[in-house]
Amino acid sequence: MLILILDQDRSLILTNTISDCEASKLKVTFWSLKYILFFDFSSNFLVGTLSFDIGNLKVLLGINLSENNLSGDMPATIGGLKDLQFMDLAYNRLEGPIPESFGDLTSLEVLNLSKNKISGSIPTSMEKLIYLRELNLSFNKLEGEIPSGGIFTNFTAESFMENELLCGLPNLQVQPCKLSKPRTEHKSRKKILLIVMVLPLSIALTIAITLALKSKLIECRKRSTELSNDSILSSQATLRRFSYLELLQATDNFAENNIIGGGGFGSVYGARLEDGMKIAIKVFHQQCASALKSFEAECERLNIMIDVASALEYLHFDHSTPIIHCDLKPSNVLLDENMVAHLSDFGITKLLSGEDESTMRTKTLATIGYMAPEYGIEGEVSTKSDVYSYGIMLMETFTKKKPTDEIFVGELSLKRWVNDLLPTSLVEVVDKTLLSGEEKHSAAKEQCLLSIFSLALECTMESPEKRINAKDIVTRLLKIRDALSKRIGNLS
Repeated sequence: MLILILDQDRSLILTNTISDCEASKLKVTFWSLKYILFFDFSSNFLVGTLSFDIGNLKVLLGINLSENNLSGDMPATIGGLKDLQFMDLAYNRLEGPIPESFGDLTSLEVLNLSKNKISGSIPTSMEKLIYLRELNLSFNKLEGEIPSGGIFTNFTAESFMENELLCGLPNLQVQPCKLSKPRTEHKSRKKILLIVMVLPLSIALTIAITLALKSKLIECRKRSTELSNDSILSSQATLRRFSYLELLQATDNFAENNIIGGGGFGSVYGARLEDGMKIAIKVFHQQCASALKSFEAECERLNIMIDVASALEYLHFDHSTPIIHCDLKPSNVLLDENMVAHLSDFGITKLLSGEDESTMRTKTLATIGYMAPEYGIEGEVSTKSDVYSYGIMLMETFTKKKPTDEIFVGELSLKRWVNDLLPTSLVEVVDKTLLSGEEKHSAAKEQCLLSIFSLALECTMESPEKRINAKDIVTRLLKIRDALSKRIGNLS
C-alpha cells in the first residue's frame, strides 16, 4: 500500500529535470499503481485532463489535486472507486457536468469541487451517498434544481453558493424552482407545516412557551382540511412572539395561584392572552439554567474527543493495513458547523504493511509535547504512539493547558502535573468552567472528570505495551458520557 505526496518544491524539481518522454512514462506508471491508498498533488502546476485510467486505482481512499491547472471533463471512471472517502479537486479549471457515476462512490465522505467551471445539473444519483458529510460545489456554473432527498437535507447554502442558475429551497439561498405542475406530496407537507407552525414556540432568554390546549389544535386541524389546495400553497406559517409584559399580564405577575405544574427545572404557569388563547408558560430556574449550560459544555468537550477517538479506531482497526497518523494534536482536528470533529493532515502518516509488524521507524518528527517517548527518542512509531498523543490531547482539553505551557519546564510536564495532583486536587487540574453550575451536580461531574483523567493517564503510560488501544478508548468514553448524563438526569 502506498501514500504519495508531491509538494510544490518537488514539482518544480521534476519539471526541471524530467524530459517529456520520461514524464509521459511517469504518468503511465503512476496510473498502474493499483494498491495506492492516498495521493496528494495539491498546490502544484499540473495541467491537462484527469486520466480515464484513474478508475484503475481500485483501493484508493483519498485524492487531493486541488490548486492546480487541470482542465476538461471529469472522467466517469471515477465512479468505480468504491472505497474512495476523500476527493478534493478545488481551484482548477475543470469543465463539463458532474458524472452520474459519482452516485456510485458509496464510501465518499468529503467532496470538494469548488472554484472550477463545472456546469450542468447536480446528479440526483448523489442522494445515495449516505456517508457524505462535507460537500462544496460553490463557485461553479451549475444549474437546475438542487436535489432535496437523501444526504442533501443536511447541507447548507455554503455548499452551493455562487452558482447563479441553481434553484431550490429558500434555506439554500438560491432562486426558487418553477414547478411545471402541482405536486400532491408538496401540498400535504404544507398542510402539516401549517398545523405545526401556528403554535407559539418560544421567547428570548429563559422563558419557553408551549401550547397546551388540545381543543385549539383540533380546531386548527379541522380548519386546515377545509382550505383549498391553492390557498394552502399561498399561505405562510409564521411564529408568534410575545413581550415579557404580555406574559406578566397573562399570569398576573407570575402569581403562585396560576402555577399548574412544576419540576426540578422550573414551574409551569397557566395563562390566557387578551385574544382568548390559552397557553402554558414554563419558567426555568436561574440555577438550573446555568447547570444545564455547564453540563452541555462538558458533554460538547467530551463529544469532540469521542469523535477523535473514533477516527483513531478507524485508522488502527478498520483496515487490513493499520494506519498511524503520527501527528495527533488539536490543530489537526477540524470542527464542522455541527461541532462534529474530523481528523486532518495525513502528511506524515505511516502504514504498517507487514502481517507481524506492529512498529516502524521514521526520521520525520511530529510536534513537540505530543510525541510519545519512543517516537521522540528512537523514531519508533506505532498505533500506541498515536494513543499517547491522544492522551495528551485529552488532558489539554479538560485542563485548558497546552503541553508547551510555560509552567512546564525541566522535568515537569503536563502528564506529570496531572498525575501528581490527582485525585486529591481535581480543582487545581481541571478547567474551572467545567465545575461551575448547581452544587448538587458537582459530585457527578467530578466523578466524570476523574474517569477522563484516569483514561488519559492510561493512554500516556511510558511503556507502549501498557497503553490502552483506540477501540477501548471509544468504549470507555461512551460509558463515561452515558454515566454523566444518567447521574445529572436523576439528580434533576
